[in-house]
Amino acid sequence: MKPIRKAVFPVAGLGTRFLPATKAIPKEMLPVVDRPLIQYAVDEAREAGIEQMIFVTGRGKSAIEDHFDIAFELEKTMSERGKNLSVLEPTRLGPGNCAYVRQQEPLGLGHAIWCARDIVGDEPFAIFLPDEFMHGSPGCMKQMVDAYHKVGGNLISVLEIPREQVSSYGVIAPGRADGALTEVTGLVEKPPVADAPSNLIISGRYILQPEVMRVLETQGKGAGGEIQLTDAMAAMIGRQAFHAVTFDGVRYDCGSKAGYIQANLALALERPDMADEVRAFAIDLLK
Repeated sequence: MKPIRKAVFPVAGLGTRFLPATKAIPKEMLPVVDRPLIQYAVDEAREAGIEQMIFVTGRGKSAIEDHFDIAFELEKTMSERGKNLSVLEPTRLGPGNCAYVRQQEPLGLGHAIWCARDIVGDEPFAIFLPDEFMHGSPGCMKQMVDAYHKVGGNLISVLEIPREQVSSYGVIAPGRADGALTEVTGLVEKPPVADAPSNLIISGRYILQPEVMRVLETQGKGAGGEIQLTDAMAAMIGRQAFHAVTFDGVRYDCGSKAGYIQANLALALERPDMADEVRAFAIDLLK
């Protein structure tokens, strides 16, 4: 069983739901408290033992590259003024530990993943959707890698939600269950509530075998006229082991404005340096 050493971050999206904020700033660089969304995803990958970060970018995303680079002028100025540089430590990715590839056209998530095929090579790899802020300890990907060491194959993260909400999400058809692990026998995209095979929704973290790249290479367009990753995964079910890991934690949909505000408030209330002030403000605001 090959280890999970590489992670793909599809970050080429335009972020139109957050305009005008994202006109000049990548949506992945929007901060949750004082750390950008993409940083949380990279930290989660590192916790899971992942070594190489592969960013699938597009035009106007250079701020992501700059964020994970050394900021010489900033660090020199901070050092001269006696400032602590440890706050910048998580933003450092070592030489060769990050790679950037462009998705020239917005042809869907499956196409974005396929753009990283040469860097992924013949290894299983992780996928992170940074908009899906998965908050827990251990992190979502660490939980998935631990499960991967038990069962191998392909894994996706899922969350249990009220059944009446399933029509907004991709849903798994479940097989045998063993604790947080559930065999996946099928995938259904945004099913009507009455037809949903379960209330377990796909939640933005994946571990996939490299064969998915060969499926994507010849796959036609699906829903929305885009090349869908869900379709490629569905094609692999029955040919390879496929399991879901129910995430023990909280998901914030930071692709929506309400979810983004919720994430900021929730994390601020966990911070000893600001929790009391934020809580008092929130209580006062709701009076």
